[in-house]
Amino acid sequence: MTSGDLCYVYAVCHCLSAPLQAELVGVGDVAPRQLEHHGLVAIVGAVPERDFAEASLRARLEDLDWLTVTARAHERVIAALTTVTDPLPLRLATVFRDESGVRSMLENEEDRLRAGLDRLAGRVEWGVKVYVEEPAAEPAEAATPAASGREYLRRRRAERGAHDATWRRAEVFAQRLHDDLALRAAATRSHPPQNPEIARVGGRNVLNASYLVPRAESEEFVERVGATKEDESGLRVELTGPWAGYSFTDEGGGTP
Repeated sequence: MTSGDLCYVYAVCHCLSAPLQAELVGVGDVAPRQLEHHGLVAIVGAVPERDFAEASLRARLEDLDWLTVTARAHERVIAALTTVTDPLPLRLATVFRDESGVRSMLENEEDRLRAGLDRLAGRVEWGVKVYVEEPAAEPAEAATPAASGREYLRRRRAERGAHDATWRRAEVFAQRLHDDLALRAAATRSHPPQNPEIARVGGRNVLNASYLVPRAESEEFVERVGATKEDESGLRVELTGPWAGYSFTDEGGGTP
């Protein structure tokens, strides 16, 4: 680190049993390194103060291009860590003035950090989403002009009824799936439905949840999700992972 740098922290973990990939680079194309203190290891890297000082960072976080590049670099390091250990990920853009600040954090928050590492040990996070597919096209009847006002109202009532029935079916399916998967997970976390415009995906999101699953049981978990994908027409199930336990880094992060 130089005088113009801050210390960026990606995650905390126990001492690594194997080295990180030699070619791995993180934020700012800087290779991450290990900073050990009292048996805990912080994975850190140098970042320029001009970008990560508090005032500058607020402005940078409004720059979507910069934010995307930074988030991908952060996730790249976390993903590499998950191949050699079970890390406790820290929030994007967690920075300290210098290494002594990181050591103080490790010491002051040692109990919380160790509890988080114990919670994530041997486990990975899987994400499951359920979407209601949007109709590909309007029915032929709807494309035909109504002969009368009464006919128009009849069609509108039928459309609303079909829409409501689809949503009820989707909600029942999503709850049943969640209950089933929760039995196979050490903890779960429900997230707000995704905004389709922001997420840039088709359909309406009716389930957005994360599951903390033992690594040894992940294959069974994935197979169970896959078995549900054909259960209901008009619904789409998406599975992502395995990830480090981003959603379960604190005690309030999930329900047993």
